[in-house]
Amino acid sequence: MSDQSYQPTLSQLRAFVAVAEHRHFGAAATSLDVSQPTLSQALAALENGLGLQLIERSTRRVLVTEAGRRLLPQAIATLDAADRFLSAANGDTLGGVLRMGIIPTVAPYLLPALLPALRRRLPALTPRIVEDRTARLLDELRTGSLDVAVLALPADVPGVVEIPLYTEDFVVVVPAEHELAGRIDLAPSALDTLPILLLDEGHCLRAQTLELCRSAEIRPGAVGDTRAASLSTVVQCVAGGLGVTLIPEMAVAAETGRGALEIVRFAAPAPGRTLGLVYRASTARADDYAYLAEVIRAQRPV
Repeated sequence: MSDQSYQPTLSQLRAFVAVAEHRHFGAAATSLDVSQPTLSQALAALENGLGLQLIERSTRRVLVTEAGRRLLPQAIATLDAADRFLSAANGDTLGGVLRMGIIPTVAPYLLPALLPALRRRLPALTPRIVEDRTARLLDELRTGSLDVAVLALPADVPGVVEIPLYTEDFVVVVPAEHELAGRIDLAPSALDTLPILLLDEGHCLRAQTLELCRSAEIRPGAVGDTRAASLSTVVQCVAGGLGVTLIPEMAVAAETGRGALEIVRFAAPAPGRTLGLVYRASTARADDYAYLAEVIRAQRPV
């Protein structure tokens, strides 16, 4: 039974949220820049005051209890509200901690320009970046572990708002001596029977490539057991003669500078993807995230 007069502190709520997100006391303490004993004491004080166990501790793992899962969204909302209060007091458009998820086929190419831009235009903002696949980012967004995410649209998830950022074309990467090298008028059907290298299961670019193959009735050739978790690995497999691949336009400059590679462009209208910023429809920070989308849009890699 909780003490009806008990009022949790922001430090206690931050300790709870950090442990729930990291599922590790050491990592949670590091994220908050406090000692592990201080973190444990804050969490214990919160649980004692509420009369509830929020975190189940063992020597091997950390679990969020049913009560913890129920209260976690409210704890995050309370901390968000406190951050908005401080930002408003300081006259900032958007401030405090922002937990931003980004898919792996965007993060390496967008962040070099985006992070300095955030420091310039939103100096009170403290970004926390999580790179992961689309499904996991959406799960974390729904549970409150993330505030926003940058991914390929449509997300098609109830309760999530999508702000389109920009659309980019796909290009084909081939070995330098390939018969398609240098083409700028390629029809998708020209890829029929070519060995198309794909990212691992779960990457949206894999799904987009396979959808292109289906829509153009393309039958990719065999690539054996070649598997890759990153675009960099896929492209280097192309340089080694293992096949061809599709990559987004934003990755061309970073990924094709090494190895004997050529770019092949599709005839208009080229297949591509639309990237967007997504956030929970229940948030009170919609205006802030609309401004954040403007900042991200201005940093589009070229």
